[in-house]
Amino acid sequence: MTESRRRHRAPTLLLLFALASTAVLVVTLYLRTSSSVAITTRVTPIYDPPVLAGQVAWNYCGGGVYARHDDTIVLTSSGHCAPEGETAYDPDGQGGVAGVWGPIAESATCPYAGHTCAASDMNYLIVAADRIPWGHLNEIDMGAGGYRVVAPGERPLGCDEVKVDDRVEIAARGVYREGRVLQKGEYLKPAEQDSVYFACIVATSVEASTGDSGGAVLVRGVPAGVVARGFGGLAGFTPLGTGLAELGVTMCDTPNCGLTPPPG
Repeated sequence: MTESRRRHRAPTLLLLFALASTAVLVVTLYLRTSSSVAITTRVTPIYDPPVLAGQVAWNYCGGGVYARHDDTIVLTSSGHCAPEGETAYDPDGQGGVAGVWGPIAESATCPYAGHTCAASDMNYLIVAADRIPWGHLNEIDMGAGGYRVVAPGERPLGCDEVKVDDRVEIAARGVYREGRVLQKGEYLKPAEQDSVYFACIVATSVEASTGDSGGAVLVRGVPAGVVARGFGGLAGFTPLGTGLAELGVTMCDTPNCGLTPPPG
């Protein structure tokens, strides 16, 4: 892990940022006419083992989508939640091992001195064998928003496909929220404030809180992002598809992600 990436780790805090003054004005204007809805009461069952896509992946961060790295099942999360190689324990505090954290998305080169460039604020959890929810790997548990199924061949939206005023759904911390896209653009701050550069980040009207990082983001009902930063209490996300590509993993779009479950 690079020194800049070590400085970037902040597992107990959803990092906050503000855009340029014009962007802040846009967000303020939208807040006068837009609001987000948060619901916690679920009506769908919890599988055993549970689907952690869309739910709490460990104590500090949320799960995004299940994906496949060769023959290994992984769960996406946020790159600022944990370093590669660290063990993730079950969020219930009982000491069970959920898996081991894999690499953090990072571009091979970066034109900004003192920064790391990344396609998305993303890493992945190498899911422990007994925590893989076989038969449900193409599902995202949106809590009160229900399970969402990734259809065969469906791909996550790219930055260019996300439009201002699109409907956004976010699931993290067991809280389902919906709102709208407010704005999108680059993310670049002085290195001493945040040493990671993203070519695209999207601001939403959805309220954010500590623990949302890594959570699943749907735009128009399609997987589109990973909760990455906050705009003064509102959630911002980076693109899912480019992050998956940078990590060399493919989103699961079938119940067993093209693999054969172990017997029993």
